[in-house]
Amino acid sequence: MPLYKTITVDTNTNVLIWKIEESYEALCEGIELTQICQNRVDNMKSEMHRRGFMSVRHLLAVAGYTDHDLYYNEFGKPHLKDGKQISITHSYEFAGIVISDKPVGIDIEKQREKIEKISHKFVNDYENSHIPKNGLEKIRILTIIWGAKESLYKLYATSGLSFEQDIYLSPFDLEYPFVYGAINYKDKISHYDMSFIEFEGFTCVYALPATET
Repeated sequence: MPLYKTITVDTNTNVLIWKIEESYEALCEGIELTQICQNRVDNMKSEMHRRGFMSVRHLLAVAGYTDHDLYYNEFGKPHLKDGKQISITHSYEFAGIVISDKPVGIDIEKQREKIEKISHKFVNDYENSHIPKNGLEKIRILTIIWGAKESLYKLYATSGLSFEQDIYLSPFDLEYPFVYGAINYKDKISHYDMSFIEFEGFTCVYALPATET
């Protein structure tokens, strides 16, 4: 069972990451899907997406849940029936979930050079002024920024939120895996703490509401 990593963020928040090495058929063993989710996975054309979907169900099992404990609202945001908060991600050969009693978001991204070509869509001028002009370090930083904003987008779960215009990140250090961010949307400002980890050419970022000091 390739449970790749477990992170205990605090007493009520856990991150679980799965390395997807099994076939789709192997991942289906021992997992009972709801009819809605069975229809959903049956309609997926990508084998990679099907394997990612089923890997998430194995992560749920590790956390003590089944697919029947999970439901999605009208915007596609996942929820757990016991009231716990959950966020889900999968990218290529990795899948991840974060479960907490607080609002949460998680994202896993593959570090790729092509992110430079789309960075103008999610990086604002202030953030751009703190990014190296080229090199591997730039790719790593851009991937963290994208993952951080994606995790905040999942947490905030509000249609119309702009990665570039509404989500702001403070400068951060690759050697210090924490990012501070804010969402300024329709004159309401909220603050968030994020952490990132890098492994095997991938970046995982998870977000929670900022801790009051």
